[in-house]
Amino acid sequence: MRDEGEWWATAVVYQVYVRSFADSDGDGVGDLAGVRSRLGYLELLGVDALWLSPVYPSPGVDHGYDVSDPRDVDPLFGTLDDFDGLLSDARRHGLRVIVDLVPNHTSDQHEWFRAAVSAAPGSPERSRYHFRREPNNWQSVFGGPAWTRVDSDSAHSEWYLHLFAPGQPDLNWAHPEVREDLEKTLRFWCDRGVDGVRIDVAHGLAKAEGLPDDRRQPGWTVVEEDAPDPRFDQDGVHEVHRLIRGVLDHYPGRMAVGEVIVRDDARWSAYVRPDELHLAFHFGLLNCAFAADEIRECIDRTLAAAGPAPAVWTIANHDVPHPATRYGSVERARAMALVTLALPGTAYLYNGEELGLPDVDLPDSARQDPAFRLSGGAELGRDGYRVPLPWEGEAPGYGFTTGTPWLPMPSSYGELTAADQLEDPSSTLSLYRQALDLRKQHPAFTGDQVEWFGAPEGCLAFRRVGTTLVCALNTSDRQVPLPPGDVLLTSGDLTDCGDLPPNTAAWLA
Repeated sequence: MRDEGEWWATAVVYQVYVRSFADSDGDGVGDLAGVRSRLGYLELLGVDALWLSPVYPSPGVDHGYDVSDPRDVDPLFGTLDDFDGLLSDARRHGLRVIVDLVPNHTSDQHEWFRAAVSAAPGSPERSRYHFRREPNNWQSVFGGPAWTRVDSDSAHSEWYLHLFAPGQPDLNWAHPEVREDLEKTLRFWCDRGVDGVRIDVAHGLAKAEGLPDDRRQPGWTVVEEDAPDPRFDQDGVHEVHRLIRGVLDHYPGRMAVGEVIVRDDARWSAYVRPDELHLAFHFGLLNCAFAADEIRECIDRTLAAAGPAPAVWTIANHDVPHPATRYGSVERARAMALVTLALPGTAYLYNGEELGLPDVDLPDSARQDPAFRLSGGAELGRDGYRVPLPWEGEAPGYGFTTGTPWLPMPSSYGELTAADQLEDPSSTLSLYRQALDLRKQHPAFTGDQVEWFGAPEGCLAFRRVGTTLVCALNTSDRQVPLPPGDVLLTSGDLTDCGDLPPNTAAWLA
């Protein structure tokens, strides 16, 4: 663990989706004590920090992203004492801890929203949210209208805004009490000793003034597909991020990383100005295909958009299919892991990525994601890439739980357990361990820019500027010669003549 400076600028952060990581009490749902029991694994893997998905009290409409109290721990996951114990143990393992904050909305069971529903239209209680007599045409991210009616049997009925599930009403960030409460939450967790915060929906903390209709939606006089989205990325959002930065600056060594999804790179860059977020997910690399030209373009765009801020790289999280499924094979996922970890900046891994886990085809009866329910099954949702991790042993729990997992774990997981992969030098887990060790120990992993080399069609090769590290990737369907240099690590075996096969990446120095 780096003791001084901007530790986050070059860190490797491991995302722990808590309910799917490790279950300590046999109820089938992961918890803080379970995470605590696996800290030795994360130290052995070689990461610098862990990011915990929300563990706050919640009805679970969106599995913790509907928060009823942002300054406590849900009994499903443990207690504040369990959280403090996790922090203390993480320090002993050389790990920092980042918590996930959800400031765009609350649960409909939050005391503020319960008071708002009980109060009359126009009341101070309702002013913390967005209530209207008539809804506009905004749509929910999860499907369907973004408005739900309350007091439907009253002449004074109103509708409230929820850009996600109806159980996640959006806060009104023009209200001073909303901002004061976020400050209180930030101080609460920083005072407990967390090292950083991840800001969920960081682009959503302001709405277009007056909540005008969305001109991109059907029903508008002329549908304007390229019109700005009035729900997200409004200029007022930057006042909130300056507020967040102002609080964190009083706590040395703390950082904020934002989930930022906007329409262009110029808009994205505004979020990482010196007085706003320390880091932001660009998601270019996360969304591009396994094609050398597209990957190269994404890397250039991300570095240019980040400017002086550290770039953030990731190929997986709890909202997108696993790399082994998205790229079409575990071989391609392994290759992309080496590309990601060779780039300057910070890297974020998602639990299970290091095991090469594929998505799980779940029966409809097992699916719990609100996106599946609210779309009437048109969207399968995200459950398939949130299935618990296989640690060891056999079905049904594979060491994740002694009970029944909250999502069913497939029989194929028996060949992918962490215990077995730790013993196999050719496994995906062993590849990640070697890559993270080289990234941390080898002197070539410095420099904050890349230089591109000429490469055969369907391939790319770059060098970290000012170093000897070269990364080569072959996305073509034929083997190609390696660039000159000593091979440090490859994502798969080289050919008998030392060429780089298809779907393979290599590090050289």
